Amino acid sequence: MLSNGNSQKSRVKSQKYVLTNVCFLLFTCLFFLEGNAQCAMCRASLQNEANKSVAEGVNDGIVYLMAIPYILVAGVFYAVWRLKQKKKEVVQ
Repeated sequence: MLSNGNSQKSRVKSQKYVLTNVCFLLFTCLFFLEGNAQCAMCRASLQNEANKSVAEGVNDGIVYLMAIPYILVAGVFYAVWRLKQKKKEVVQ
C-alpha cells in the first residue's frame, strides 16, 4: 500500500510538471507572436515618417535579430540533451 501511494503521488507530480511545462511553452509561443520591439533611436527616426511599411520592416528586423541568440542557445541545449540521452542508452 505504501509503495502504491508513493507511485500515485509521483504520477500526479509528473502530470503537474508536464502541464506546467506545456502551459509555459504555449504562453511563450503566443507571447512572441504579438511582440513588437523598437529602440528609442529607431522610434524617434521613424515616428515622423509617413511610410508605415518602413516602420514595420524595422520592427520585424529587430525581432529577427533578437530571436537568433535564443534559437542558438536552444540548439546547444538540445545537443547536450541528445548527448546525455545517448550516454544513458550506452550504459543500459
